[in-house]
Amino acid sequence: MVVIKFNLTYLLITHNVWPEGPQTINALTLNYTIDMMMGELYVMTFVTAIKITLDLLQEQKRVTDLEKSQLETELLFLKSQISPHFFFNTLNNIYSLSVEKSNKTPKIVLKLSELMRYMLYETKEKKQSLENEILCIQNYLDLERIRNGERLEVNMYISGDIHDKEISPVLLLTFVENAFKHGVNKNTGNVVIDINFKVKGDYLYFIISNPMPEITVHKDNFNKSSGIGIENVKKRLELGYNKSDYKLSFKNKKNIFVVKLVIKVT
Repeated sequence: MVVIKFNLTYLLITHNVWPEGPQTINALTLNYTIDMMMGELYVMTFVTAIKITLDLLQEQKRVTDLEKSQLETELLFLKSQISPHFFFNTLNNIYSLSVEKSNKTPKIVLKLSELMRYMLYETKEKKQSLENEILCIQNYLDLERIRNGERLEVNMYISGDIHDKEISPVLLLTFVENAFKHGVNKNTGNVVIDINFKVKGDYLYFIISNPMPEITVHKDNFNKSSGIGIENVKKRLELGYNKSDYKLSFKNKKNIFVVKLVIKVT
């Protein structure tokens, strides 16, 4: 670079190739070479620093985009697990009724088709309106009422403004389905399920309670909140929400299992 600069300056511009130097030169000298090399070194260092900074920023963006893509993929996978898990349990119920030749079977199939339509076509976005989620739960409750008849009592309370609120799709339905799986299917006699939706400010206070299973072996499993449904919800909450945006708790009080979820719905 020094040689090229010297020759171009000497041949095309002026013979005084080092006007800022201590003396006029007509040929390459050691002092000229060192001075020019230091000047070029400053430029190269500055350009290299810019290049390294740009590369680091690009790599950081690539890693961030990759992590985001992995997060979205994992969330989609977790959400995709819910529908097969839910439909598997419901189809088992339909099979039992069909074996008994129950006249409830057609109504349950119709309700199931409504739920399938919702889950297949209206849960593709990251968030769904709270109104639609509650409507989906109501359809599920109608299905369970048909299946269980008079032995089942479901009390659902809604308070606060549920309009213009959003939540992850079929998140709450998992708790409802789990309550029926353990609290109704594994109990005999009359069963009461209480569900409470309360919107206060930017948060939904969701509480669902059901009787504990009568069989001891199921109690142990239920106390640990085992099963794909609950574990799935826990993971979805961790991935889809900030830790400060939700609080999930389980409690067993007087043989009644209670799930409480406080979650941001804006």
